[in-house]
Amino acid sequence: MAIPDIDPAFVTESSAPPVIVLAGSQDDERGAAPHRHRRGQLFGSTRGLLTVGLDAGVWVMPATHAVWVPPHCLHWARSHGPFEGYAVYVAEDLCADLPAAPGSLRVSGLLREAVLRAATWPPGELDARGERIAAVILDEIRTLPVDALGLPLPRDARLLRIARAILAAPADERSLEEWAAWAATSARSLSRHFVQETGFTFTAWRQRARLLRALEMLAESVPVTTIALDLGYSTPSTFIALFKRTFGTTPAAYRQRLRDAGELSKGDEGA
Repeated sequence: MAIPDIDPAFVTESSAPPVIVLAGSQDDERGAAPHRHRRGQLFGSTRGLLTVGLDAGVWVMPATHAVWVPPHCLHWARSHGPFEGYAVYVAEDLCADLPAAPGSLRVSGLLREAVLRAATWPPGELDARGERIAAVILDEIRTLPVDALGLPLPRDARLLRIARAILAAPADERSLEEWAAWAATSARSLSRHFVQETGFTFTAWRQRARLLRALEMLAESVPVTTIALDLGYSTPSTFIALFKRTFGTTPAAYRQRLRDAGELSKGDEGA
């Protein structure tokens, strides 16, 4: 089933159900331009990889995680390659005790099953059973552990310009000094403020940007050697070693995990 498009007015309509869940799949990349709305939103996938961006940072989500976006936050999203996923829209008044800041959540089996069940509901008001399932979804969003899979963006305009340029071209090999000159700042200021505003050194942040792009490329079935060379690593083995040190597994094993998650979701739906 293709992921249905939702009328923006329905998302903000006060008479709409307090929790709205959409789910589906597509074979091609799908994206949503930057937008905001009054409802909180949970993005997740059951197969494939999803990137969600906000002013505060960028999150690249495998099927094990989801991204929570509070009401009124400007955000955008895109999938990579074949994708199955869901979106949960939560009425603004129900978001008061949900996370106040955007972040990634490690999805529990309970949340996943509740969301997929809710996605089968017909449009309209929730019955008593629907209200109970909606309450489970909200409770899981409220209590699930937050994982640091995101890439925080700096607030300073010059640093943000650099960060966005690196995200657009992660393989760019310019040194810290060259980036500083490009953004009309000093290397010392760039180095100091990058840590203050993102929690990462400039080098570590750039490395993380490359690795998150690598996750997207793995989901798009790009060969590991091609990923390594396209992202500026000297050899595939250098890339593989850094990937394993960061994510605890090799790129090939990670890609297989994405595929296995897809097969698992298909099996569950047929059960």
